Amino acid sequence: MRVSFPGGKRVQAEYRGFTVLTDQPVAAGGSGSAPSPFDLFLASIGTCAGYYVMAFCQQRHIPTDEIELTLDMVQDMEHHLIQQIDISVSLPEDFPDRYVGACVKAAEQCTVKRHLQEPPKITLHAVKR
Repeated sequence: MRVSFPGGKRVQAEYRGFTVLTDQPVAAGGSGSAPSPFDLFLASIGTCAGYYVMAFCQQRHIPTDEIELTLDMVQDMEHHLIQQIDISVSLPEDFPDRYVGACVKAAEQCTVKRHLQEPPKITLHAVKR
């Protein structure tokens, strides 16, 4: 992954042929032209859990067009950190009862969530070119 600075408060990452753009909100001096890095962090949790729900349903030929996930955050105002993320899987009325619990278990397999529960060691260093 290569991270660069295209101007203003924007930061972009290039990885596996994709370019992921970020910006800061206007209130933080950015132009609000893209999600902030933290927004992408939250989106990665939601979309990862969503992927596992989708795959579970697709394997059982259950339609996913009325399924959605909602993330609610509880913030520690003193430390300005998220204390808890609650993910709700909203299922349609006709979703098979026998799969409700299994659907939640599928979402719990989210790789991003599992990495947060057992975080990798992150090291930083500078290299002059």
